[in-house]
Amino acid sequence: MSLAAEMIQLPVAEMPLPIRFRPPAPMSDEELFLFSARNEVVWIEREANGDIHIKPIPGTLVGAASGDVICDLSQWVEREGQGKLLAGAGFLLADGSMLGPRIALVSPEKWATLARREKDGFAPFAPEFVVEFNGPWDEPGEMEAKMRQWIANGVEVGWLIDLKEKAVTIYRPGDQPEHLARPTSVQGTGPIAGFELVMSRIWE
Repeated sequence: MSLAAEMIQLPVAEMPLPIRFRPPAPMSDEELFLFSARNEVVWIEREANGDIHIKPIPGTLVGAASGDVICDLSQWVEREGQGKLLAGAGFLLADGSMLGPRIALVSPEKWATLARREKDGFAPFAPEFVVEFNGPWDEPGEMEAKMRQWIANGVEVGWLIDLKEKAVTIYRPGDQPEHLARPTSVQGTGPIAGFELVMSRIWE
């Protein structure tokens, strides 16, 4: 069995998580997809330098909040026809990384460019909008760095929601992050202009 095949078969769910490692040889996009499918009970991403970052799946609080955000966004997308909403999907970015946001919005134009085989794998572009959550498995500053990486790779607007602090930080290209402490609602801009997320359910 080749080294790449051995890596794909690696049962990471049996290891203490989270972990970060660098394969002896960089994983190709196809190998990374097979590795992720083999270990679907964990959250797997590839950094721009080739490191593989593996975390447990989200806990109950993040899962519940994600569901509430998706519900509200889905209603808005259906009403406004603003694109395709995705949850937990992977994106191959220009810097060589593969990142997966908790929630993403892809424009109708970008979605139309995807062939069926690409829809079965990782999309080869950045979404227009992402939502991420600070979770119990994240290291200090990790998610803030990830948000900056999203913006550097073409995301137009990103929201980082901190459930513990009840705060939302908004990221946009060319601007300093906008920090909202205990907001009652968050107003969408750019690709989600006109969307309003009421935070009362999120903070419960």
